[in-house]
Amino acid sequence: DLAYLDRVCGKLAEAIDEATAHLQPARVKIATGKAKGRIAYNYYAEQLYDPRCHVVQILDAADKPLVTLVNYACHPEVIGSDQGILCPDFVGPLYDRIEQRGAGRGIFLNSAQGGMVTADCRGPDGKDVQTWDECVRIGNLLADEALRIVASAPVQEDPTLFCGATTIEFPVENEMLRTVVKMSPLGFHLSDKGTVATQVNVVNLGNAQMLTIPGEALPNIGYYLKRNMHGEHTLLLGLTNDAFGYMLAKVDWNSFDRYNYITRTSLGEMTGEIFMEEALEFVSKCPRPTGR
Repeated sequence: DLAYLDRVCGKLAEAIDEATAHLQPARVKIATGKAKGRIAYNYYAEQLYDPRCHVVQILDAADKPLVTLVNYACHPEVIGSDQGILCPDFVGPLYDRIEQRGAGRGIFLNSAQGGMVTADCRGPDGKDVQTWDECVRIGNLLADEALRIVASAPVQEDPTLFCGATTIEFPVENEMLRTVVKMSPLGFHLSDKGTVATQVNVVNLGNAQMLTIPGEALPNIGYYLKRNMHGEHTLLLGLTNDAFGYMLAKVDWNSFDRYNYITRTSLGEMTGEIFMEEALEFVSKCPRPTGR
């Protein structure tokens, strides 16, 4: 639905314009901690997910929170795709709870949520409870955990900001996705070499470093990227700039039966390897965040 996509992009642009028209001095608090409670799990292997929640809170000159950004890996799919409705899932209640608690506007940015980190909405019988009440429970819990994590973080008075960009090319080995790229009305370009290009960004803010991922990286890739990035806090921004399917390490690609779906919806065997190598090479060339 291109008209809907255009409308969403237009609203995003309006929000950016409105924000830049009201710039003001601000300070920042950044924190990382494990989000406790029943929020997410790995549908393929229950414990194989990253429980860390990264929080960036922007404060005005009077230390009043303007924005609280929550970076956490979890598919927001409590309601699911079979009920015929469009809703914000647990992210809506997350935003409401942040605002109700006086922590400003909420922003949720996903992380390495691939294969298959999803909301833990399982009932006592093991079946998913796909209700709005469950969206509220998970959204409220994640908001409360994020605010707990950031509460004691020190204020960074004058954090350095850096934003860099590079282009990475991936071979499109998957015949189905090659057809999607060629036929897409969104204007993706497949090179003569059979590759597709994407922009990848590195953002340093104070003592934190952020890296964008143009797809859904598996949790093990997420752990590897984070421990090889720089900064006291390392944030991965999943599904950013592009959404080129799942990103697996070559040893995971087309391996377990459980990985059949995510293999079929990935660009190819080397996508994750190329991303890890080239993204971290770019990270190494960028300035380091404050303190590391």
